[in-house]
Amino acid sequence: MSSRPTIKEVSKIAGVSFKTVSRVLNNEKHVSEETRRRVEEVVARLNFRPSHAARTLAGRRSFQVALLYDNPSPYYVYHVQTGAQQRCSALGYRLLLQPVDVLADDLVSNVMALVDEAHLDGLILSPPVTEALALLDALDQRGLPYVRIAPGARKDSGMASMMDDVAAARAMTRHLVDVGHRRIAFIRGAKTHISSSDRLEGYRQELEAHGIAFDPELVVEGDYSFRSGTEATRALLARTPRPTAIFAGNDDMAAGALAVAHELDIDLPGELSIAGFDDSDLAQAVWPPLTTIRQPVRELADAAAELLLGGSGETQISLDHELIVRKSTGPAPK
Repeated sequence: MSSRPTIKEVSKIAGVSFKTVSRVLNNEKHVSEETRRRVEEVVARLNFRPSHAARTLAGRRSFQVALLYDNPSPYYVYHVQTGAQQRCSALGYRLLLQPVDVLADDLVSNVMALVDEAHLDGLILSPPVTEALALLDALDQRGLPYVRIAPGARKDSGMASMMDDVAAARAMTRHLVDVGHRRIAFIRGAKTHISSSDRLEGYRQELEAHGIAFDPELVVEGDYSFRSGTEATRALLARTPRPTAIFAGNDDMAAGALAVAHELDIDLPGELSIAGFDDSDLAQAVWPPLTTIRQPVRELADAAAELLLGGSGETQISLDHELIVRKSTGPAPK
């Protein structure tokens, strides 16, 4: 991310607390003229420009935000937490990590209670919390700053960091087509995640771009877990004719597909190619190592925290995916 000045730097150079910097930025009373002058000089020298969200946060003076998550992938959760934590700490904010149930009837009331009880200044929402429209409406009505990581709904509104899942899934499908596969199956992720629909759409679009008919029989539902990957793969390999390639919506499900293939003594990738999505640590821990899409999860979380707290004035940022070709995919069998 950029090296633009932060409120933490202003506080350190001016020799005052975050709270005092906040009071000066918000033109509050109870600040001596000498202190005010010193802070203003540092602000001018660093060309510090707090965003509207940062000004709102500063005025509340708690310097505490929360990351809300509801995700079955340990890899995804870990890297979102790490990216957000590092950026928040660098900007002088404490980050609370809060799991939620996005399907719970009391999601909104629980989050609002958390905001009040912890005196939160803002929220970082990770998928699928990003799609909880009732929560977004409640936060908008409350006027509480929040930023979303990889939103699917309302992409053009509010602060968000994102990656194009459709384009990424097209890239993986294109790779499989380019090495000769025509009967390509897809294991979809959790329906609560818009990303699973976007990846399915990218797969479908790329098949059609190559004149390959979309076959719904080759699409099986998963939930982003290893277990669902094994179950989906058993179902796919029972098809006649069976697929020559399986594209799983994340690496956990792809690892499940690999496990079933090994159990059935299927040669990989000679008889069956398997690909994933994320480039998690698991991708290189399995055999053969997974061909996958690198999703910059940690960077997306870092960027989200920067948008919320960094004072750039930006509202959205888009990061790129990367196709990583390893040994789990190869030419289609003759």
